[in-house]
Amino acid sequence: MAETSKSFEASMERLETIVRQLEQGNAPLEESLKLFQEGTALVQSCAKLLDSAEQEIVKLTEFHDQIAQYRAVIEAFLQAQFCQDLPQKRLFDAMRYSLLAGGKRIRPVLTLEFCRICGGDWQSAIPFACALEMIHTYSLIHDDLPCMDNDDYRRGRLTNHKVFGEALAVLAGDGLLTAAFEIAANAPADPAVTVKAIRILSEQAGELGMVGGQVLDMDAEEQELTEQGIYDIQCRKTGALIQAACQIGVVAANGTEQQLDAAKTYAQNLGLAFQIRDDMLDVLGDAAKLGKATHVDEQKNTFVRLYGIGACAKMIESETKTAIEALGCFENSEFLVEMARQLALREY
Repeated sequence: MAETSKSFEASMERLETIVRQLEQGNAPLEESLKLFQEGTALVQSCAKLLDSAEQEIVKLTEFHDQIAQYRAVIEAFLQAQFCQDLPQKRLFDAMRYSLLAGGKRIRPVLTLEFCRICGGDWQSAIPFACALEMIHTYSLIHDDLPCMDNDDYRRGRLTNHKVFGEALAVLAGDGLLTAAFEIAANAPADPAVTVKAIRILSEQAGELGMVGGQVLDMDAEEQELTEQGIYDIQCRKTGALIQAACQIGVVAANGTEQQLDAAKTYAQNLGLAFQIRDDMLDVLGDAAKLGKATHVDEQKNTFVRLYGIGACAKMIESETKTAIEALGCFENSEFLVEMARQLALREY
């Protein structure tokens, strides 16, 4: 879009120059004809650029409308959870505090969209999608604890343990984790689909996935890692739950093995690009936009620390390209293409 704008502006500037030259009437006939031909070509070029820009705007509008619809149903479902007036209401308050704190809802959105493009009823996948968001939220609560990253702010407000205390924050995370599996188990899906979805969820959220990645990250604090070491951490700590989100969407729609494999490839590359961008924002980002402190990961083993900002920007471009190429077996994958592009360029 930016390149189109730049090209259009340059063409318009040249066209204005040609018009002024022709209006002056000083140029010889042969030169005037050449200027006229060049001007005609520029007019046609500008018309094509405007048409391309208009199509891009339509795509972006459709993308934002669709993501707004997904987020609305996700928020409605999450808002309805843990509202019981029971003696353990304090626990529910702590769970809801973090669960309803906003966020991009990337993982549940991916679940719903993969279900849709595989021909499924995406609304039937809402419980699976929201179970993923609960697990993601629990991981953030625990990640912020003093025994882990010891962060004071998350999504623009105090972290869970700063409001409710460490003990209740731990229990709020535990509550969200276990509730996630209950909600997934009660999804209105074929039992075989539910079992397969829960298997993916447990594998990617557990010791071989996200939790295992957190342990690798902790163990690496006193080490200098290679590229492979950093890759292993990020694929598990961040990428695993994104992979679960994409693959569960395919499973919910009874998709094919080819679609399941493609979703995995898309997710792995998207997840890596997402984490590298996250590490770049820790160095370059605005804390007010991010809703959390910056420059907190500069001593951690990241690709930014290993290779620098410029190389990481190229890595993001490459990973995003590979993610998009993986969508070749899907029809109507424009939303997922745009999702990958948006996440690669995000500022928060």
